[in-house]
Amino acid sequence: MGNLTAETVCQTNMDRFSRLKDSIADYIQCKDRILTGLEDEERIEAQKRKIMDRLGATEEQWNDYKWQLANRFTDINDFADLIGVSPKSIAGIEEVGRTYRYAISPYYLSLIDPDDLKCPIRKQAIPSPDELIPDGELDPMDEAGWTPVDSVTRRYPDRLIIKVTNICGMYCRFCQRRRMIGETDNNVSWNKIEAAIDYVRENKEIRDVLITGGDAFMLSDSMIEKLLSSLRAIDHVEIIRFGTRTPVTLPQRITENLVNILKKYHPIYVNTHFNSPREITKESKEACERLANAGIPLGNQMVLLNGVNNDPYTVRKLNQSLLKIRVKPYYIFHPKKVKGTSHFWVSIEEGMEIMETLRGRTSGMAIPTYIVNGPGGLGKTPILPNYLMYIGAEKAVFRNWEGKTFEIDNK
Repeated sequence: MGNLTAETVCQTNMDRFSRLKDSIADYIQCKDRILTGLEDEERIEAQKRKIMDRLGATEEQWNDYKWQLANRFTDINDFADLIGVSPKSIAGIEEVGRTYRYAISPYYLSLIDPDDLKCPIRKQAIPSPDELIPDGELDPMDEAGWTPVDSVTRRYPDRLIIKVTNICGMYCRFCQRRRMIGETDNNVSWNKIEAAIDYVRENKEIRDVLITGGDAFMLSDSMIEKLLSSLRAIDHVEIIRFGTRTPVTLPQRITENLVNILKKYHPIYVNTHFNSPREITKESKEACERLANAGIPLGNQMVLLNGVNNDPYTVRKLNQSLLKIRVKPYYIFHPKKVKGTSHFWVSIEEGMEIMETLRGRTSGMAIPTYIVNGPGGLGKTPILPNYLMYIGAEKAVFRNWEGKTFEIDNK
């Protein structure tokens, strides 16, 4: 009887572990087909060589972020053949470009697969005629209405944003601030930045400052140091954060000198913006690790985008791959209703499905918070699958990630 009991227990355990294994068998079968840039390095390197030849660039120039910025592609006729854009499509891209500016760093262009018209890098970087669909608003979050002084957005009691530039290494086609891009690159004047710092100084409840843009790391090293030094001189400023996509679109910007400046003013946090596993390359990995090695925590803010990452397996692969380069998945943003971006919009149900398939099937470290931004500046609001089924004075009833129900005492 004892042996029979032991055998029964053993079989039960085997069934349990087999069930766990089966719960992610679908992902295991497909994850190798969802390539990171590291896994697609040979093709990316071949594209890089083509682009370097086109521009007459040396390896030293390619690794210089100032060269990358100076050589951003801004005319489809200069690179259409490099990424497989048909002559018929060129006219449509030119038409969009007359309304919405575009610019793509040579590095980010090298990530586009010319043989894949659905390439997620292509969708983020190359203008689409769908951008001329008039749905949406230019400023759906009403940043203008939450601006106490120029360049500041304040929606919360203890924190605010300072926008310091309209420059980016690549102008994302889904950008929430596309209204600010304009026709020329401009950093905010020091006078305006100083006025923003004065506002922080005068409002002692502000303990957390986010520096963004555009891309905050498009400021010069000297300007970044001047800004950090000024903010750190304010006693009530505890946390300084940077919002930047440079590790993704312009990783050459994460230089040793920049990192040395940042780490002088700890605690510094950096939130970056990977949307696709294909953006995780040798260069972006090195950029993130350089920041992490300086003691700078890294978070990722992914935007849920139709045709780019609105797939549970893609998001799981992205988040697990980010942890390997020491970036914590922080937020999944539901797309904002920005004018000209309706082709990227997805349903909340799609986002909920993604969150459901993450919980229990991957580490909690790989599960971000799914966020919708309340229109008109109502702020970030989390969207969670409903795991709490009932709560009363005596007990609460839950379901777990497998759909099994349980209850606990509530007293």
